[in-house]
Amino acid sequence: MAPPPLAAREAVREQQFSDVWNNDLNDAFADIAPYYDRGNDIAALGLWGTFLKKFMRTVDLKPNQRVLDVCAGTNAIGIALLKREPTLDVHAMDRSAAMQQVGQQRALAQGLHIKSTIGDVHKLPFPDNHFDIVTLQFASRHLRVREVFTEILRVLKPGGHFHHSDMLRPRNPVVKTLYYTYLKMCLNFTSLMVKSGPSAVKCKQYFLDALELFYTAEELTVVLQELGFVEVTSVTVFSGMLGFHRAVKPQPA
Repeated sequence: MAPPPLAAREAVREQQFSDVWNNDLNDAFADIAPYYDRGNDIAALGLWGTFLKKFMRTVDLKPNQRVLDVCAGTNAIGIALLKREPTLDVHAMDRSAAMQQVGQQRALAQGLHIKSTIGDVHKLPFPDNHFDIVTLQFASRHLRVREVFTEILRVLKPGGHFHHSDMLRPRNPVVKTLYYTYLKMCLNFTSLMVKSGPSAVKCKQYFLDALELFYTAEELTVVLQELGFVEVTSVTVFSGMLGFHRAVKPQPA
């Protein structure tokens, strides 16, 4: 399907996926949680750790900064950040208690402390101008992007950095066709390998459809700029299949 114009994209995504977002994703991620990291590594042909390290290289850290990881899942980001800078005050927020339970177990096993909040990331329960850094990895396809990005802008301190990573919709139609063909085969294979439960299996087609209506790297840059972020930069991998964005909350005039 051809994606709608950028100005209408969020409304179309909401209309298409709101039922899945509201009724199915919690159960799907509760099912996926125990094997989420292993499944991602299988799907990424063993390159999941490489993608994470590449994303982490885009994040500049200073001692004692306060960091929020939105849609933190199994705390891969928070753990990686604390390994780099143990003095960080790291907060994780996710709607899935099951994913965060796995994430907390992973962090504690490595002697790391991450403060966990379970809730809807479209309404972040934190004050304005509160965090030095906010991260969001591999989850925006399941969100009302403009709402979440607006909340992230609110809770960032002026001059604070937002770091985003996700699978994207490639701009090149040939690359897109090959990419989606691989993803469809990969979802079926990974589901078989990790013995996915019925809730996860039910969402397999949704995962493909959500990417079809998502953003290219260039479009996501425009969205960030329209919402008020400045100094927006991006790096893409595999001809736009994956992208890392960095954006800054402007200082007051």
